[in-house]
Amino acid sequence: MDTFRDTTGTLDEALERLHTRGPERRGWLTNHGPMAVEALVRHGQASLVHRWLDAYADKLEDMPQPGAPVTEANWREALGDPRRIADWARYFERETGDRPWREVLAVWWPRLLPGIAGGATHPVIRVGHAVRTLLTTEETAPRVTELAHALGYWAARHLTLPATATATATAPVTLPALTLNAGAPSAGAALDALPAVPRQQGGILDRLDQLTALPAWPHPAPGSGPEVPGPEVPAPDAARARLAELVTAATHRYATHAHGEPIMLVHAATAPNAVLRALPALPRELWAPSLAAAWAASAAVTAAYTPKGPAPYSLTPLTSEEVFERAAAHGDDHTIKFADTALDVGDATALAAAVRSIELNEPLL
Repeated sequence: MDTFRDTTGTLDEALERLHTRGPERRGWLTNHGPMAVEALVRHGQASLVHRWLDAYADKLEDMPQPGAPVTEANWREALGDPRRIADWARYFERETGDRPWREVLAVWWPRLLPGIAGGATHPVIRVGHAVRTLLTTEETAPRVTELAHALGYWAARHLTLPATATATATAPVTLPALTLNAGAPSAGAALDALPAVPRQQGGILDRLDQLTALPAWPHPAPGSGPEVPGPEVPAPDAARARLAELVTAATHRYATHAHGEPIMLVHAATAPNAVLRALPALPRELWAPSLAAAWAASAAVTAAYTPKGPAPYSLTPLTSEEVFERAAAHGDDHTIKFADTALDVGDATALAAAVRSIELNEPLL
């Protein structure tokens, strides 16, 4: 990851504003503020941040009141309980205050990973933004607190997909696996082969409830050699390469399929990209299960919202910087975050996908 320095102080100011607020409003709608402001500052739009937060203010609620503390002894009973959002935030504030944030992340990543679908994947996306910041900038107190709140949100909204394992302190991460798509030659082909859920209506929970299992991707090809240490487990570097392939494929697919649901299909790309951003901070033995979880999340969102067929799109003459400037001026939080991921991919189709997001989503500013 490229290093980045915020000489304006805007990012810490914005995070401090946001940390008095909860991660949700109305009990289930996500606060995208921390993710959006991180992307805005990173891409040279710091001057917009406070005006953007002012416009976004009516989508924010105060942090809920805490209840009982989460501890190492009782965390399992609090996992996936959104009523404990403030308790989880305080727990991770204590954890990241007592030891290095990388150690906290290494312990909790495998515990949280099976619940990657929680909060419509927003918690893992928020974690990805926070980790990217800590890996590439100074480790200021507001940036460490942001990771604590992101991890707390993930823990409170932890939700397993069909056939996933219950998280424990020591059990390996296990995720859905069937033979469907096992022969898909690429991430794009695997996404294209996903069957849509039968009833394409309702919220994400209604749609995810229709999933009975998910296909496994990727499966190693016979004779694939030393990159595959086990029958279905890619080596760390191979897992990272395949995860990058998945991010690219999901970003490209948005250009042709975003009309299915232009807000929700953003997450098919931004969720696996959040995992990709976190990999450098994680032990290498967690890279392969991270790929499996990212695929499960991306596949689930794709199946939940995929339209009947593709739509045409046009390449854009805009540069990466111009595309993001347009996304920032548009102001929609999902559009900003998707443009941020599209710039990570960086090719012409990804930029066209970002323009589609600008065209299809309702502007905030």
